Amino acid sequence: MRRLGWLTMLLLGLVFLDLHAQEPQPGSQIDAEHRRWIEHVMRSVSTVKPGMTRKDLSRVFEEDGGLSTRTQKRYVYKRCPYIKVDIEFSPAEESGDSSREGYYESPNDKIIKISRPYLDYPVYD
Repeated sequence: MRRLGWLTMLLLGLVFLDLHAQEPQPGSQIDAEHRRWIEHVMRSVSTVKPGMTRKDLSRVFEEDGGLSTRTQKRYVYKRCPYIKVDIEFSPAEESGDSSREGYYESPNDKIIKISRPYLDYPVYD
């Protein structure tokens, strides 16, 4: 009976060591790659500033689904739809058909405010 207890403990210890060895260790190469990617995302997102245009924004972000207006819209990072920002715009004064100006987005609309990036599930229309 004593022998069975000792053998059981040895086997449980080996199973524990095997399971522990399979988990990614803190500071692993995978963790380092994730940190580098997040740093790249943060640098990329920080290139969008108030005063830039909707056209400039489209280099880094694309529209998210859901309700929006010409002056307020949620965007997702092009390389990951879980990374989002909320943007406020000032409509551009376009020459031409002034009856349509207030309703339609223009690539020349100016960014007046951009939120900090945040994580959320994608919205699909």
